[in-house]
Amino acid sequence: MERFQKVYHQGTIDVVEIWVDTETGVNYVFHRNGNAAGFTPLLNKDGTPVITP
Repeated sequence: MERFQKVYHQGTIDVVEIWVDTETGVNYVFHRNGNAAGFTPLLNKDGTPVITP
C-alpha cells in the first residue's frame, strides 16, 4: 500500500487511525471496533476534506 501512509494510530481493540493518500493529500479516518470498521474522509468544519500538502 504505497499510495496510503498511516500517520496516526491509537488503541488496540477500539482502533482509530489517520491515513493520508500520497497522490491527493486527502486525509482519511479509519475506525475499528471488534468486527466492525469504517474508512471515511476527514473533513474540516466547512465540510471540505483535510488535505496534507
